Amino acid sequence: MLEKGTKAPDFKLFAAPDKSVSLTDFKGKNLILAFYPADWSPVCSDQMALYNEMLKYFAKYDAEILGVSVDGKWCHKAFSESRNLHFSLVADFEPKGEVSKKYGVYNEEEGRSDRALFVIDKEGTIAWSYLSPAAVNPGADGILDALESLTRNNA
Repeated sequence: MLEKGTKAPDFKLFAAPDKSVSLTDFKGKNLILAFYPADWSPVCSDQMALYNEMLKYFAKYDAEILGVSVDGKWCHKAFSESRNLHFSLVADFEPKGEVSKKYGVYNEEEGRSDRALFVIDKEGTIAWSYLSPAAVNPGADGILDALESLTRNNA
């Protein structure tokens, strides 16, 4: 798993059936990458719902969030609509898990992303990372602490 101080690997992934995003699209903003195992699973559903509720707090730190899993863009679209999510889920679908592998959070045995969080600063450097057990929702406290630390360090 990539650690604090590492330059975040760039990526280009579908955020919707007809729209892709890349890391460089977020230059000048803080970015949260929330890798998760699968749409529709109970823990993942709870985790993404929590982040949806936290969007206004993330915005206070000039941060956006992307959910990342190996599910396809159409699966993400259906899941996002069913959960009324207001942030993008990106499809690390083909080549399967390529971005998860770059970040060191791909589970080869199960063919999915591990549950991991990264806060990337405005210059594209990893400011904080956390690997959570697959069955545990990591919550948002660590993310908020990392964003607060970035704000203090840049004040």
